Amino acid sequence: MLYLASQSPRRRELLDQLGEDHGTLNVDVEEVRQPGEPPEAYVSRVARDKALAGLALVAGEPGARVLGADTEVILGDEVFGKPRDAADAADMLRRLAGREHRVVSVAWLVQPGTERTATSVSTVRFAALDDATIAAYVATGECMGKAGAYAIQGRAAAFIEHLSGSYSGVMGLPLYETSQLLRGQ
Repeated sequence: MLYLASQSPRRRELLDQLGEDHGTLNVDVEEVRQPGEPPEAYVSRVARDKALAGLALVAGEPGARVLGADTEVILGDEVFGKPRDAADAADMLRRLAGREHRVVSVAWLVQPGTERTATSVSTVRFAALDDATIAAYVATGECMGKAGAYAIQGRAAAFIEHLSGSYSGVMGLPLYETSQLLRGQ
């Protein structure tokens, strides 16, 4: 049985697109970047920690496999996680406006005795955004709970001038890479 170590509706929806029957697991993993930890290593560590925490919950179940994932927005060397509040979201969006950033999405598939990973790195360029546009977007609440304070599949799609990489990876689970993991490739 495949389990997704996430309660994210976006990740569940994306995994459904692959036609994989799966259950979900609620895991609690600390998402704190260690001093000096490179952004990509941080994203991978958190995704792996989620997968391993999920595996611990179903360890006695024969054939259990657990998929853990993490996605973060990275500007330079700075990781933009989920905003703490509306002011933090507006600050993130102001800093991303008119600039290019990376979105790193990592998936880990673990089962007893086996761990495999896949990484997707996408480049996103935002249009210039004025304060009124940012305030209106933040007021929708869509930015909350989203890395970098935006949802590519929502209203923020109108902010994106260019995307190079994986749309689904920016959304939260890179489907090509995940399908390769699930097929053992």
